[in-house]
Amino acid sequence: MSKVKILVVEDEIIIADNICDILENLGYEVLEPAINYSEAIETIENEKPDLAILDIQLAGKKDGVDLAWTIKEEYDIPFIFLTSNADPATIEKAKRAEPPAYLVKPFNKDDLYTSIEIALYNFSKKSKEAEEENVIVKDALFFKTKNIFHKIKFEDILYLKSDHVYVEIHNKKEKHFVHRGSISSLMEKLPSNFFRTHRSYVVNLNFLDSINNQSVVIEGEDIPIGKNYRNDLINRINIG
Repeated sequence: MSKVKILVVEDEIIIADNICDILENLGYEVLEPAINYSEAIETIENEKPDLAILDIQLAGKKDGVDLAWTIKEEYDIPFIFLTSNADPATIEKAKRAEPPAYLVKPFNKDDLYTSIEIALYNFSKKSKEAEEENVIVKDALFFKTKNIFHKIKFEDILYLKSDHVYVEIHNKKEKHFVHRGSISSLMEKLPSNFFRTHRSYVVNLNFLDSINNQSVVIEGEDIPIGKNYRNDLINRINIG
């Protein structure tokens, strides 16, 4: 399970380094901070962060609000506005970009952590993809464990197993971890390479090794397949 990757865009180096230190202490993966619009776009292109913290007032022709609009229109990741000027004009300008969260300097560790949680949750909720304490953003599921969000990419999931009101998610990098919710509602949010083989199982077809009358094999592990699902699976993968 990988960490949430965060980009800090702040033109005051001391403040940027302080924010990065706090984020690392909270358990996030922190990218090298950017000091202006151009550096931020280059980092977003190359590193693909999961969330950005943007100082509204950046040096150069384009400020943090300009950057926020570019992120909304081209990259579709959540962002947090950071500013020391909470005057009405600044707030009004920032509000038009509809930030999922807003942080005013000076702030502390708890303020930063809370803002990140709100930003991830609100961004997901806006896309109607929030469920319980876990959220789905783009190509990954964010799980809240020990008071911090962690990311599991869909492409790393081997299969899902339903267990009453929980779903065990097995992936390439961890034995398994638990999502609170139904397997049906979670499957609705997964890409098309996921297929239900049983009322309690969903598999990632990209890891399919073989099929027999009673099971499919995923990375050497037998997963049961119901009679009502087998023919659909065979037709799906075009087996004669």
